[in-house]
Amino acid sequence: MKQLWEKISKNRYYQMVFKNPFTYITGAVLLSITQIALFAYSGNPWGVSGTFANWGAWLYQLFGGSVEKWFYFSTSGAQATLDAGILSHTGTMLNVGIIFGALLATLLASQFKFKKIKSLKQVVAAVLGGLLMGYGARLAGGCNIGALYSGIASLSLSGWVFAAFLLVGAFIGSKLLAKFFM
Repeated sequence: MKQLWEKISKNRYYQMVFKNPFTYITGAVLLSITQIALFAYSGNPWGVSGTFANWGAWLYQLFGGSVEKWFYFSTSGAQATLDAGILSHTGTMLNVGIIFGALLATLLASQFKFKKIKSLKQVVAAVLGGLLMGYGARLAGGCNIGALYSGIASLSLSGWVFAAFLLVGAFIGSKLLAKFFM
């Protein structure tokens, strides 16, 4: 078995797909094909962060809460999505696929490793950054996939506006990160 794995891992195509990073053009083409296939299958553009609102609602309902009167779930068929359940939700399947796909890709590329946390500042920066990104994604009506990538792909002005402010936010965020957390 070990010899077979060594033979596979030295294969040119294995190296090209799993070891070497894709070029930006290859990544863009693969993302575009994924976006087209998803839209053809589900009738909805690709989105990631909206699913987290549904996960929170399902978890809240699991503990006896009711979201029926919340504005977000009283409009645009969101309640029907909740009623259908977590396993029949396309966004859930995509997010779970992204998580396990990233893990699988990391394992196949032999890049999985635990890193020592350098400082408490690093933890604070990561947690604060994650919370702010999640909050911002919900305020903006989507993350970089749903609001930016899917917005631009559907020829929406909002995608381009999102792109402009994403660049401004990344610039400011990198300056703050360097000043306070590095």
